[in-house]
Amino acid sequence: MKLLKADSPQDMSRKAANIISAQIILHPHSVLGLATGSSPIGTYDQLVEWYQKGDLDFSEVTTVNLDEYCGLDGSHEQSYRYFMNQHLFNRVNINMKQTHVPNGKAEDVAAECRRYDSLIASLGGIDLQLLGLGHNGHIGFNEPSGAFEKTTHCVALGESTIQANARFFDSIDEVPRKAITMGIKSIMQAKKILLIVNGEDKRDILHQSLFGPVTPNVPASILQLHPDLTVVACNAL
Repeated sequence: MKLLKADSPQDMSRKAANIISAQIILHPHSVLGLATGSSPIGTYDQLVEWYQKGDLDFSEVTTVNLDEYCGLDGSHEQSYRYFMNQHLFNRVNINMKQTHVPNGKAEDVAAECRRYDSLIASLGGIDLQLLGLGHNGHIGFNEPSGAFEKTTHCVALGESTIQANARFFDSIDEVPRKAITMGIKSIMQAKKILLIVNGEDKRDILHQSLFGPVTPNVPASILQLHPDLTVVACNAL
């Protein structure tokens, strides 16, 4: 485990972008696991800036996103497909056919989950997985529970997650109650994991995740067992 302290959110974003850009430069055909939420936005902005300067080439990169809300089409402004298009994909030279997000409008959710796992396997797994950390310790939308969910699955979102995401919607009633999320097994099989955490309000849950017991009640605690984990944190270590 590598712990990197950031002096500011901007410094956190730059440090994280450095790690991702090194992956792309050294391995242009990389499979990147990507995350949404407020924490990665600065990282994506930095990657876009370096692309615009001619320092990065995304043309051979493939991406797989962690999750998507059930019931939201990719054109919905709060869908994670829309988020990725707005913050990264539409701003760089990535092949959109090589960007993958679960289908939140799938009629057969179980089949969609199986398809997504098969897709990740067909790509040879994930080379570098970017993660954020939820206030309740969730990674992706793997919420606290009695067991670690191994594969891509549909999850009922915890109340703290719904509350945290309500700021992105006009009202809390509009926040979807379910999501499709990549499972712990797929996340843990990534060759490298990069966890970014910002804010004093995440200090306690980050400490539990990195130094407490490994338990599905704190899903991120499983990351302690990964052989190549880098944590970049601002005001949280």
